[in-house]
Amino acid sequence: MTLSLPFDNSYARELPGLYVDWPPAAAPAPRLLFWNPALAVELGLPALEAEAAAALFAGNALPKGAQPIAQAYAGHQFGGFSPSLGDGRALLIGELIDADGQRRDLAFKGSGRTPFSRGGDGKAAVGPMLREVLIGEAMHALGVPTTRALAVVATGESVYREEALPGAVLTRVAASHLRVGTFQYFAARGELDKLARLADYAITRHDAALRDAPDRLLAFLSAVTERQARLIAQWMNLGFIHGVMNTDNMTISGETIDYGPCAFMEAYDPATKFSSIDQRGRYAYGNQPPIAQWNLARLAEALLPLLADPDGPESAMDAAVAQVTAVLDGFPALYEAALRAGQARKLGSADAALADDWLALLQQGKADFTASHRALAAALEGDETPLRRRFESTEGLDAWLARWRPACTATPAALRAANPTVIPRNHRVEEALAAASEADDLAPFEALLAALRRPFDDDPGLSRFTEPAPPAQTACYRTFCGT
Repeated sequence: MTLSLPFDNSYARELPGLYVDWPPAAAPAPRLLFWNPALAVELGLPALEAEAAAALFAGNALPKGAQPIAQAYAGHQFGGFSPSLGDGRALLIGELIDADGQRRDLAFKGSGRTPFSRGGDGKAAVGPMLREVLIGEAMHALGVPTTRALAVVATGESVYREEALPGAVLTRVAASHLRVGTFQYFAARGELDKLARLADYAITRHDAALRDAPDRLLAFLSAVTERQARLIAQWMNLGFIHGVMNTDNMTISGETIDYGPCAFMEAYDPATKFSSIDQRGRYAYGNQPPIAQWNLARLAEALLPLLADPDGPESAMDAAVAQVTAVLDGFPALYEAALRAGQARKLGSADAALADDWLALLQQGKADFTASHRALAAALEGDETPLRRRFESTEGLDAWLARWRPACTATPAALRAANPTVIPRNHRVEEALAAASEADDLAPFEALLAALRRPFDDDPGLSRFTEPAPPAQTACYRTFCGT
């Protein structure tokens, strides 16, 4: 019996020509590795036996109402424009309305070649797909807007990278998969009718209150800019490094997407990067805010032909450019406000100079970003030992603490509620993924996932997940995109 789900596939229905209908590849021996029951309840999915879930989320037995499509998009990748990217190993299976009335995409990743694969195999390996689970669920628990993993299914076949690896398919849930690069794709082709339909669709889906606004395109750009400013501020206040902030990896919804070469910073340093493909540090931790603004400028460029006729008076285009520039110029202030609000919660004080000096101390003392913030609660209670042991050099710390204590208006409990103790420590992530991929042992993955879902809990049983890796291990740590 084929499962039927109440799909309402608005993208496929309303935007013909912006995708290619395409089936997922069959998996020879699907086996369920991960299932997200809480997310399934949100989506209104029925209870499923493991075998049925494996067949469904491998793509072997799609439910009624599914309409698998490969979406078209372009993107600036490390600053260079690729006019045709698209879903090269992903498929949008359909859309569901969740328990809160919100439209959510269900999409496969690793489901085989599509017309956008550009010579790739379209497949994915177990390790990178389970990484998406760990980082996405951690970000969700930390309150960061994010795509989430519903299921990971081992396919029973190997994929070939530097070596043969066990294959897997991820099912990802998102507010949508609309990207800056989606708009770039049609703008670059001069397909303004499709670009206009895409803009109307995006506004209806993500900013419905703007549908009848006379300046709705400009207001839409402003809304996307505000969402991204808040998102990047959250990343920065957690020490998160996305690793590949190409324009095809920036969502219109403001959700974090594509957990490839991402990682969390340990010792504080704005130049930190881990991605093996980011050799020049374009997407290093400290570069993320200006890169976000740069990406938004590419969205603004894509929207310009809808704001002013390219063949019309030059004065009209100049006016449109001035309007979008004003929106983009507002990004730093929006980001700064969100960053400072987060810092005020983390330190218990809205003193910006105090926050800046704290970060300078962390960098000077090569102190762990997450653990040092967490130790402030104990310091406020009178125990400075957990904080001091995070610093290689405590020079200047006494003077800073003397300024901070009278300025801090938060309770120790409030500080603990703002500063996680558990994050996806890079060495723990790699341990879990190696066990799953190399030994088919999911126990380390499941233990880490359980800890990541409780990021603010003071539990001695979680202590192994709270300690940073040895500095020598972090110094040579590299992440990879998984393709």
